[in-house]
This record gives sequence, C-alpha cells and structure tokens, in this order.
Amino acid sequence: MKEPLASPETRYVHAGADPRRQSGYVNPPVHHASTVLYRDTAEMAASQADPLKRGGPVYGRFGTPTSRAFEEALTELEGGHAAVATCSGLAAITTAILAYVRAGDHILVSDSVYLPTRRFCDSLAALGVETEYYRPDAPAAAIESLIRPGTRLLYLESPGSTTFEVQDIPGITAVCRARGVVTLADNTWATPAFCRPLRLGAGVDAVVHSATKYLTGHADSILGAIVCTEDSYPLVRGAAIRLGQCAGADDVYLGLRGLRTLGVRLDRHHEQGLELARWLAGREEVAAVLHPGLPGDPGHRLWRRDFTGAAALFGVELARGFTKPAVDALLDRLRLFGLGHSYGGYESLVVPADPVSHRLPGTWAGRGPLIRVHVGFEGLADLRRDLAAGFEALRSGGAPVES
Repeated sequence: MKEPLASPETRYVHAGADPRRQSGYVNPPVHHASTVLYRDTAEMAASQADPLKRGGPVYGRFGTPTSRAFEEALTELEGGHAAVATCSGLAAITTAILAYVRAGDHILVSDSVYLPTRRFCDSLAALGVETEYYRPDAPAAAIESLIRPGTRLLYLESPGSTTFEVQDIPGITAVCRARGVVTLADNTWATPAFCRPLRLGAGVDAVVHSATKYLTGHADSILGAIVCTEDSYPLVRGAAIRLGQCAGADDVYLGLRGLRTLGVRLDRHHEQGLELARWLAGREEVAAVLHPGLPGDPGHRLWRRDFTGAAALFGVELARGFTKPAVDALLDRLRLFGLGHSYGGYESLVVPADPVSHRLPGTWAGRGPLIRVHVGFEGLADLRRDLAAGFEALRSGGAPVES
C-alpha cells in the first residue's frame, strides 16, 4: 500500500505521480489518444465489463494515463475518493448537478454563485427542475427552512463569486445530510491549498473546480474537475460518461503541472492580495473591499475558522456617485491590470461587476459601483501606481487622462 503523504507541500509535489509507471521520467507523457487496440476479443470484452470505464484503457473519451494522473493528484489534495476531469469548469458544474437532478426536483443555490452557473440552473426549468436562490449570508437554520420534501440538492460557492460572502459549510452540510439533501461546493477560489469542503464538518458530497484558474495557474488551459466521495463518484462518473465529458490531453497535462506549484503560488497570491486589499481599503474612492481575509469583512470569522489562506480575487465597491463613464475611465487607464475575465494566473486582472442585474432583490441596491480585482505576481509598488492612475481618471469623471 502506498504510504500516505503527510504535509500539503509534499502532496503538491508527489500526489498522483509514479515515475515507475512512466519509465522513470518525473512527468507522465501526454497521451493524445482515441482508439485503443486489444490483443483479442476476450480482452475487448473484459474492458467493457466496467460500467465506469476505470479498469484500463477503453477509449480516449473515458480517460488516459495522463488524465488519471491529474484526477488522482487532485483527489489526494482534496481528500476525496475519486475525481472526474472535464473540458471546462462550467462542464464540471453542469455535470455534477445533472448527476443528481430529475424532473420534479427542487434545488437550492446560493444567490452569489458564478453567473454561468446561475444561467444553467435557470435553464433547468425546461427540464422540470425548480431552482430557488438563497441569500449567501443566511444561517444554516434559515436554509433548513427552505428545504422541501422534493429538495434534491444544495449548490454553494464560498466565497461567493463577485461579492465574496463566506458560508457556513459545516452547518449547511449538517442540515442537508440530516434531511437527505446532496451538497455540492465550488472550491475554485480557495483550492485545496486553503480549504477542503469534503473534510469540513459532515463534508459536502462533491467539490467542483474550474481548474482553468488557480489549479493550472498560467492562463493557458481550459479545464474542469469534480472530486467525489465514494457514494457520489458512481453517479458523477456515470453522468460524465453519458454527457460525453472528457478533458483534452494537453489541458490535463498543464493542470497536472500547475498542481506541482500550487502551494507556493497560492502563498504568494495570499500575501499580494491581502496587502493590496488593505491599501485599497484606505483609498477615499473606495467604499468597501469585499475580501474575507480582512478583519472587518462580514465573512471573516467563518473564513478564519474554515480556511487556511485567501486567494487574490476580491471585490472593490467604489463610493456612490461615480458614473459608468468614470468607472470605464478607471478601467481603461490601467496598464498592469489587464481588462479580462477569468483569474488565477500570474497576471493581474480587473473587470467591472454588476450584481444588481441578476441577484435577489435588495442584495446590492443603493451601493456603489463594483469592480473585481485579481492580484498577480507583479511588484506591489507597480500595481499601486497603476491603480492610483486609474483612480485619478475615476475622479476626473471620465475625462481623458494623459498616459
């Protein structure tokens, strides 16, 4: 039996790795594979006997040694039973949900989830599935009151996308488990470096990742993953097979490469993000910094209890009164903060955010404009100068500012 790896730092380097399986080379080869050839009909028949297609090479869509190395590594880091690699983070989300829901089901979804997740959940109405959104700051007791006889699952994201509310995962999972409700958690922000929802309290039933982000870490891959418990794995893996889910060979390899440096990268993101968040909180143009790692944040207590660090993605609420042209001028003036979606790479990014248009009524009404910031590995002094120039453009009300 393989000896368990004790420290996180050692797991990042060695999880899912076995040079003996790859002729002694440290990294596994990239298998660009579709067709598998069998020695005879008996071997072909044996390969089809496993309904989850995990016993050996069957067909490229069901995985290769490269994708299995990635799945094994992420499983060990999250403390799960097994994982499924998918072609994107959204594919991981939709596959995990579709593994469970049926016509007539009711599902609970945090109001602060990633917008594409919300759009997918809204579309489930066409399949006879009702989605109800709950406030991400609601206590477990309030969420329990929303559970019906037909409630099948609860989907959460903590911290929430864009507005970064932290949820009581142990409390929520305890309530859901007692009522027979499945829990799924998006752990893209924290990664297993900072939080392991499968091991918090009663534990969620499955964790989803947009591995495109921090897990890969270099803005060069589209990849998703679902890490499961022993009970949830057959359902999730079966859904992935039925939906034709698979990840590209090169993307899986890049994801596996990213895991090897996850610890050192996330430590750096934690330091850079917190320091810049503190600086932003002191600016007169800023009404609030939405970062659970800051002591004044509403989610700070839960963050300290359940997380060991903070990612470098957070929200910045600007003071009320700034117009859209003024906010656009701020964003357009920035040079080091790229104006682009996604996050988790080495580069700093910023995007405008609009939680009013798709959130529950009253959750953002009357507040100032919101932008989302991701802090990369550039020098902090340079990033502060870049933002200071952007704030100058903001205060000018959108009038052009010379470079």
